[in-house]
Amino acid sequence: MGAFKVTTSGDFKNMDAFLGKAKRLNKDVKYILEKYGQIGVDELSKATPVRTGLTASSWYYTIETDKDGYVINWSNSNIQNGINVALIIQLGHGTKSGGYVPPNDYINPALKDIFDQIAIDVWREVSE
Repeated sequence: MGAFKVTTSGDFKNMDAFLGKAKRLNKDVKYILEKYGQIGVDELSKATPVRTGLTASSWYYTIETDKDGYVINWSNSNIQNGINVALIIQLGHGTKSGGYVPPNDYINPALKDIFDQIAIDVWREVSE
């Protein structure tokens, strides 16, 4: 069997720079989502039909990390008899008296511009 020789030269300066930028981007992307998380809460609160004001004031957001990066979730904590009130306003529902309240699509329009702006800001951040 023959022998082989391994030699190396140089340093890890480029790799360190790349990893440093990736770490910074990770923080910057999360910062962008934090900013828009609160904006989304504000927009959802304004767009929510108001009867008592409880549903409008019950919006919140969370940011989770998954295998692909970050996920932002907007949720509403107004639960009545096990039913999320924000969702039945959005999707429509039957009433106790046998009637029907039609859907009111207020969530998607409230978040559309926010989704668009998140995409612009995140793309700007990762492409610099």
